[in-house]
Amino acid sequence: MMTTVRQVLVSFLGLALCASSPAFASDSQSQHVVSPQQLAATVDTHVANQDAARAAIHDALKREDVQRVAATMHVDLARAHAAVDTMTGADLAQAASAAQQINTDLVGGATTVVLTTTTIIIILLIVILIVVIAK
Repeated sequence: MMTTVRQVLVSFLGLALCASSPAFASDSQSQHVVSPQQLAATVDTHVANQDAARAAIHDALKREDVQRVAATMHVDLARAHAAVDTMTGADLAQAASAAQQINTDLVGGATTVVLTTTTIIIILLIVILIVVIAK
């Protein structure tokens, strides 16, 4: 009699354990911590931010004053443009920050920040060169 009760109890507990597992959940959303829509939106935002950062860097590299400084430093701008497309993470963020400063500081031909702008241009080019050399 005790063996039968034990077998029934073990069977019942085993069935209850299996039925409570996520594999048997009726709601497919309960299996995700983050919904697929939220994940897709986050990825889209990240990609858009990276594209905007790369565009800012490309815009800065197209500037005449940047091209002039690059020529004096013997930097191949075609290679720099190609390197920008492969940049990610901290390198991309640092280069984009410098590029955005170049693009905003010199709007309208401001010349009062020549030293600062030249420094930023050099930093931008050095960051891109480091990325090119590292790859």
